[in-house]
Amino acid sequence: MPNESHMPTNCIIVDDEPMARDVVRRYIDMIPGLKLIGEFGNAIEATMFLKEQSVDLIFLDIKMPQLSGIEFVKSLHNAPKIIFTTAHKDFAYEGFELDVTDFLLKPIRFDRFLKAVNKALPQKQHEIETHGITNGEKINPAISFIYLRADRKMKKVLLDEIIYIESDRDYVKVFTENGFIITRQTIASIEALLSENQFVRIHRSFIISISKLKSFTSETVEIGNKELPIGKLYRNNFLKLQSN
Repeated sequence: MPNESHMPTNCIIVDDEPMARDVVRRYIDMIPGLKLIGEFGNAIEATMFLKEQSVDLIFLDIKMPQLSGIEFVKSLHNAPKIIFTTAHKDFAYEGFELDVTDFLLKPIRFDRFLKAVNKALPQKQHEIETHGITNGEKINPAISFIYLRADRKMKKVLLDEIIYIESDRDYVKVFTENGFIITRQTIASIEALLSENQFVRIHRSFIISISKLKSFTSETVEIGNKELPIGKLYRNNFLKLQSN
């Protein structure tokens, strides 16, 4: 009989936001032992899938059209492990009343995601950590790129080529060594994809690549051919990182 601790954990994503599914899918790919077998834009599609397929873990949004995540969980018999993923913290109490494993608030950081997975699958925690991912790390060093939605397609962006990222009202501009990409994502959702070892938020509107930093003061940074401001809320963290 196979050792259960070495069998993959089948999981699905249920979220009506494509970019939110992209983040969770990427995180799942980074964790050994997790196997994504389906993703759905609404709970009704997921319900039909579960009638035919056994699932160990569901990453589930709460606020969705037609059937909410909470209503979906209440409808399940012998529900698998549930990790809520939502932008609405007001649902936390009701979620935990359903005895779900964890409640992740968007934008989801990788270290927090990994903690939730280890809580859901404590018997596999050693397996996950010994594959080079620990609770203190945010992203697998082997991940060298991200995908951004731009011009009606998903564009591959190499992390080493990013200079800085700027939020501009409803859009985000990602400045690279080859120009810039405009995407209609939030800067927080992009920040959640980035490694803390490579990037740092210096302002509500700016994230910079640490390796591209030329000089700095307590008020500004020089990066590329630009001088960017350091926001008061981000100053202490930025200066602490530069002193290490």
